[in-house]
Amino acid sequence: MLKEKLKDRHIILASGSPRRQQFFRDLGLDFEVRLKDTKEDYPNRLMHFEISDYLAQLKSLPFLDELKEHEILVTSDTIVWHKGVALGKPRNNDEAFAMLKSLSNNTHEVITSVCVRTKIFQKTVNATTKVTFKAFTDEEIWHYIKTYSPLDKAGAYGIQEWIGQIGVTSIEGSFFNVVGMPTHLVYKTLNTIAEEF
Repeated sequence: MLKEKLKDRHIILASGSPRRQQFFRDLGLDFEVRLKDTKEDYPNRLMHFEISDYLAQLKSLPFLDELKEHEILVTSDTIVWHKGVALGKPRNNDEAFAMLKSLSNNTHEVITSVCVRTKIFQKTVNATTKVTFKAFTDEEIWHYIKTYSPLDKAGAYGIQEWIGQIGVTSIEGSFFNVVGMPTHLVYKTLNTIAEEF
């Protein structure tokens, strides 16, 4: 349905995440993965969704000069917001352990922002999901880190993996947002582009 509406468009997904790429395939969309290195720094004054919005938009900037009229660029960023601090991707296993230990027996928020750009249109959308974990033992945390190597994931975990299966006691909001893409918002935004631009 959406694929037919966008048949004259070329979608560029600027993400190396296998999970985000699979979401686009699941939406039935044809797309190209195109990657550019971006230093993911943000001003200290930013809070909560302002951070992921800023980073999603920042990732789109290197593409601006090369975007063609029929192309749609999609960039995104996910953070875990916990106790007033943004948790990105851990730099090593010890940092991953510290993150998961802080999330243990607590509720945190996962925020994903998506920036959709064409030559004449730009919109950034975001979704927030509240996730509550049980109390993890140190043994459970180390088992997860050593088995699943979560260094490429914000907050040091993937909800779709073992730790989510044994640890999530409640979730409020979009599950897919926690995995890395608020697919309902992406679908809505791409529909808007197809119908209005």
